[in-house]
Amino acid sequence: MISFSLDDEHEALRSTVMDFARTAVAPVIGAFYERNEFPYELVAGMGKLGLFGLPFPEEYGGMGGDYFAFCLALHELARVDSSVAITLEAAVALGAMPIYRYGTDEQRARWLPELCRGERLAAFGLTEPGGGSDIPGGMRTTARLEKGDGEASGEWVLNGSKAFITNSGTSITSAITMLAITGRSDGRPEITAIIVPAGTPGLTVGLKYSKVGWCASDTRELSLSDVRVPASHLLGEPGRGYAQFLRILDEGRIAIAALAAGLAEGCVDECLSYVAQRSAFGHHLGHYQSIQFKIADMRARAVTARLAWYDAAARLVAGEPVKQEAAIAKLTASNAAMDNARDATQIFGGYGFMNDYPVGRFYRDAKVLEIGEGTSEVQRMIIARELGLAR
Repeated sequence: MISFSLDDEHEALRSTVMDFARTAVAPVIGAFYERNEFPYELVAGMGKLGLFGLPFPEEYGGMGGDYFAFCLALHELARVDSSVAITLEAAVALGAMPIYRYGTDEQRARWLPELCRGERLAAFGLTEPGGGSDIPGGMRTTARLEKGDGEASGEWVLNGSKAFITNSGTSITSAITMLAITGRSDGRPEITAIIVPAGTPGLTVGLKYSKVGWCASDTRELSLSDVRVPASHLLGEPGRGYAQFLRILDEGRIAIAALAAGLAEGCVDECLSYVAQRSAFGHHLGHYQSIQFKIADMRARAVTARLAWYDAAARLVAGEPVKQEAAIAKLTASNAAMDNARDATQIFGGYGFMNDYPVGRFYRDAKVLEIGEGTSEVQRMIIARELGLAR
């Protein structure tokens, strides 16, 4: 019989992260949103719990866990807040994971230990102001290799700009992996990944965006003007950066699905508490069938979203192909998050429109889950292609 129950180790992790989210994050995160301030102390707390090192081997300072454990942590964090959850997701799935997957032994030894401890954050420089889902067609950032005297010497010189880059401007950001065009083959751009340390001359970090949601996470635009880094900062093979990104994005979609499912479940948590206390027309709100049915639908969406990312993450850990399952999980979970956030706001009425209540944050945070790391339209396109359609 197939079991969807967590084993003791994963259940212990889930319980620990849930406790951290409820006791450390919940009481203070609203104030961070009001100030549009990055929660350094909460990030440090996640670092002490080992959350940034969950899917990485112990030799690099990681916890020796797996991607399922990492997604489980995201799910529990997002039940309370998505800003801290996306900070963790971007730092691990987009920042550190490419270095682990494609880096040399020297690159892993240099960058991963601090990243796994959460003392430093990494970012991934992909999206550009003139492009979105069309990564190859919209990319304008370039990198040329100026060779030195030795075989391994020389420098990459990067020029261009990036947009919507999470964790790119904090005081603890250590590196940003940039994708840049390094040549052309058969008229197509050859895209390469290059590690750019934070603070490199020529790298200008823009002001924080004024965002609808995720107000306590760091998101900025980057400008590169003759940014020079050693040739040894090449990540993976030249011209394979886009292919590397596609694999990283498949994994990242599972992580975003876990985050979205957590937000959907957090809406249920908040509504159950609220309708047991709030009264109208002589009864608690939970007495009315219209409210009961709405929360029942919310619960059904949250459970379906959780099972979708459980399936995709379990397949990933088992080494199975996950492109279709990752797209299904992200599509299902992001829809659930948006629908549940809207219904939760409706149940709370006027209070749901106030930033004092978590569901207001949930509503603002949910929309980007249908956009970031592949829009819902892109997920449907991937699923259709995996079914043999639209070729």
